[in-house]
Amino acid sequence: MDVIAIARTSEISTGETVARYTIRRGSLLRFSANGGCVALDGVRCSIHRGRPLACRLYPLGLERDGGRERFIQLEGARESAGVFGANGTIDEFLGGQDIDEDLALNERYRPLLGTMRKRIGRLVDFEVVEPREFWRRAVAEALREADFDAKNRIIETIFDADGAKCARDSVAATVAAHLAALTGIVDRETDATKIAVAAVLLAVSLGYSPAEAIFYGWGAGKNR
Repeated sequence: MDVIAIARTSEISTGETVARYTIRRGSLLRFSANGGCVALDGVRCSIHRGRPLACRLYPLGLERDGGRERFIQLEGARESAGVFGANGTIDEFLGGQDIDEDLALNERYRPLLGTMRKRIGRLVDFEVVEPREFWRRAVAEALREADFDAKNRIIETIFDADGAKCARDSVAATVAAHLAALTGIVDRETDATKIAVAAVLLAVSLGYSPAEAIFYGWGAGKNR
């Protein structure tokens, strides 16, 4: 996860990273009033060694649909310097960005969506609860940038591994402890709405659409 990588390379906690560099509870990078990333120190990125995957990929974007991935060309930001791989292939560009480990670590979180879907399926009877409305509310709450409806320990833990007292060693070690902590919290949670909101936000933060949580969450509720 990006927050863990930033925290470890910046030698600060994940909680401080969320507060300093992100919005929407940790899922989006924060920008200043003038439109610049808050991580910039002049023209230098102050978190370059631990910069998020989106920054490593720019000006490519990663779209995920289930198990499929594809890279798309983004429009370069105004006044950006550099050719951004325009003179080479996508494979050549990606080869120089050192992203394989980032992609692999992010992929380790995807099975957690299955854990959340199963838990929702045990808690909600979608023959009684209208599924479209259930998930509409979950998406709306997950994608807010302020005025959240309720405290959500799962979301707090997703973006603040140190708050859950996970290992503060390498990024890989932290991810392993983080996933174990999250699985335990999800299994103990009895509020299906909180799990659904967290599932949507996790899916989006991993580069998937909300449908990665919604479709399968609904399916789990119907025991498909």
